[in-house]
Amino acid sequence: MNFLFAWRYFKAKKTTNAINVISWISIVAMLFGTAALILVLSVFNGFEDLVKGLYSSFYPDLRIAPASGKQLTLTQEQLQKIRAVNGVKAVSLVVEERALLRNGESQSMINLKGVDESYGQVTTVPQHMISGQFSVGTEERPLLVLGAGIENAVGVMADRNLNPLVVYLPRKGEVNLSDPFQSLSTDTVNTSGSFVIQQDFDNKYVLTNLQFVKRMLHMEADSYGAGEVAVKAGAEPEVVQKRLQNLLGNAFEIQTRYEQNKSLYSIMQMEKWVIYAILSLILVVAAFNMIGALTMLVLEKKEDIGVLHAIGASREFIKRIFLTEGLLLALIGGGVGMLLALLIALAQMKFHLIPLQGDSFMIAYFPVKLNPWDFLLVGATVLVISLLAAFVPARKAANQQVVLRSE
Repeated sequence: MNFLFAWRYFKAKKTTNAINVISWISIVAMLFGTAALILVLSVFNGFEDLVKGLYSSFYPDLRIAPASGKQLTLTQEQLQKIRAVNGVKAVSLVVEERALLRNGESQSMINLKGVDESYGQVTTVPQHMISGQFSVGTEERPLLVLGAGIENAVGVMADRNLNPLVVYLPRKGEVNLSDPFQSLSTDTVNTSGSFVIQQDFDNKYVLTNLQFVKRMLHMEADSYGAGEVAVKAGAEPEVVQKRLQNLLGNAFEIQTRYEQNKSLYSIMQMEKWVIYAILSLILVVAAFNMIGALTMLVLEKKEDIGVLHAIGASREFIKRIFLTEGLLLALIGGGVGMLLALLIALAQMKFHLIPLQGDSFMIAYFPVKLNPWDFLLVGATVLVISLLAAFVPARKAANQQVVLRSE
C-alpha cells in the first residue's frame, strides 16, 4: 500500500515545479554515481586480473622453501613422495642467488636463478620469450635466458650474442676485502634468448642451468634453494599445500601463490576499498538532493498527510510512504545506472572503445571484468544511503501536526 502512495506522489504533478526538478536531479545524480562506481570497480578488477596473470606466469602454484636459512635438503626419496602427492602435477627444483653479470664495460646486478628441466611445467616463462629460445643448457655448457631489461642493461642481443657474458657469484664463507673479485666464483656463459613478463622480473632475473649454479655455489648434491610445484587442474592449491606440509613437516615452509605475493594482493584489495569509499561520496551528494526533494514533497502533501491521519493511518505508515518514495528515486536512478554501466562495460570488452595512453602497457585498452558481487555491493550501498537520506523527511512527515483545513 505504501508503495502505491509513493508511486502516485512520484508521478503526480506538483504545484511547485522545483520539486520535480530536484527529484530528477537526484535520480540523475544517483544514476551517474552508480554507473561510475561499477565501471571503476570493473576496470580495477580488469587491472587486478592482468597483474595477477603476469605474476602467475613467474610464480608457481606452491613453493617449498626452508623454514629457516637459504637452502633446503631434499633427497630423491622425498622428491618421489612429493611427486606422488594427490594433486601435484610437476615439481621443479631451483636455486636463486644475487650475481653480477658483465659484458665488457656494461654490467648489471641480477638475480641468477638456476632451474631444472621441469621448470617449464610449473611456470609459463617459456611462453613469454621475445627472442631466441628457452634453453638453459647443461652443467658443462650452460646458457642464460635474460629478462628484457637485463638484456638492454648489458647491451646484448640474447638470440645472436657471439661473445659470452661473465657471471660473478659469491663464494660461500669466503670474503677478500683487499680484492673483492677473489671472493667470487667466475665463469663465462653464452645466451639463448630473452623474455618479457613484467618489469619486476624483466629487470631482475636471468635463468640458467640448475647444476651450473650449484657448482658455482659449491652446494651439496641434495641441496636446493626451493622447490616449485604445479598443481593439477581442478585441484585446490590450499588442499595440496596441507598434504605437502603433513608430508614434509615443520622444517619446510610451503606457500601458495597468494602467500608468495601477500603484500601485493593486500595492497590491491586495499586500493579497491579506498576507491569504493571515495566514489561512494558521489552517491552521498545525490542523497542531499534527495533530502531536499522529499522535504519539499512533505510540505506540499501536508493536507494529504492530514487526511491519511484522519482516516486512521498511523504515523509509522506515513513514515513508510516517504521512505518508499526515497527508495523509489534510488531504484530508478540506481537501476538505470547499473544497466548503463553494464552496457558500457560490455562495449569496452568487445570493441575496446577507451584506449590506454602511452606505449608502456602490455595492452592498448582499459581492461574490464564484470563481477556480480560489485553489482550487489553497489546496489546495497545505494539502498542504504537512500534510506538514510529519506529517514529525516519521512520522520518529519510522520510527526507533523494534523491539519485538514487552513484558514
